[in-house]
Amino acid sequence: METFLFQASVFLAAAVIAVPIAARLGLGSVLGYLAAGLAIGPGLGLIEHTEDLRHFAEFGVVMMLFIIGLELEPRALWDMRHRLIGLGGLQITLTTLAIMVAALALGQWYKPLTNWQTALAVGLIVALSSTAIVLQTLSEKGLMQTSGGRSTFSVLLTQDIAVIPMLIALPLLAAAPQVTL
Repeated sequence: METFLFQASVFLAAAVIAVPIAARLGLGSVLGYLAAGLAIGPGLGLIEHTEDLRHFAEFGVVMMLFIIGLELEPRALWDMRHRLIGLGGLQITLTTLAIMVAALALGQWYKPLTNWQTALAVGLIVALSSTAIVLQTLSEKGLMQTSGGRSTFSVLLTQDIAVIPMLIALPLLAAAPQVTL
């Protein structure tokens, strides 16, 4: 119990100090939280055992995505359908292909990236971004209601939906015969 209270106190103190500094510098609270985590973890070594705390962090992300889902109206989703399929699908496809080609080119020097299955898996993973971080940043900057903010939200929503087929495809890629290009 003492360890939990100590860790909670360190987290709160780091957030209270780092977030206003980051906001004052115009960087946003997300970068303040990241800087605080780097400072208390690897930097100062105040927090060492983080396995138990990951569940709290995952719960926080799930709750934030749940709140986003509550605020999303079916009518707004229908109005965004062209951006969801077109812009979001294009972003995922082009990013996956670009990273796959780069991984295959890197495979000339780094042997684990010589087959297309591994390169595709790397491309699929890199094509995704963090909805939690991007939405927080858009909200802080007041960009959610702009055309660019809505387009960004559409791409993020498409990425969140695309995770399901990606999670199905990754084990299939691992089980497929390894073909080197």
